[in-house]
Amino acid sequence: MTEGINGINGIDPNKLAPEKTKQEDKNLDFSKLLKDAIEEVNSIQKNADKVAADYAAGNITDIHQVMIAAEKASLSLQLTTEVTNRIVEAYKEIMRMQI
Repeated sequence: MTEGINGINGIDPNKLAPEKTKQEDKNLDFSKLLKDAIEEVNSIQKNADKVAADYAAGNITDIHQVMIAAEKASLSLQLTTEVTNRIVEAYKEIMRMQI
């Protein structure tokens, strides 16, 4: 009456880890990652400025769009500042280490 469930096998640990390609390994350059993040923050800041200018010119009538863009730009700048501060602090801590 009771039969085992067919088709269920053990979990293969090799399938749990995401497969990395050679291309992904090449893209893990820290300086490139930092540069891309700063460029993204810059584009968010420019977008907020553009939206504010469009609102001032009367092209946008929804103040919500302006406020959301400005807050997004502010938060991204705060995050970038905090990450930069943490990187500098980590560098200083490494330099204080005795070998």
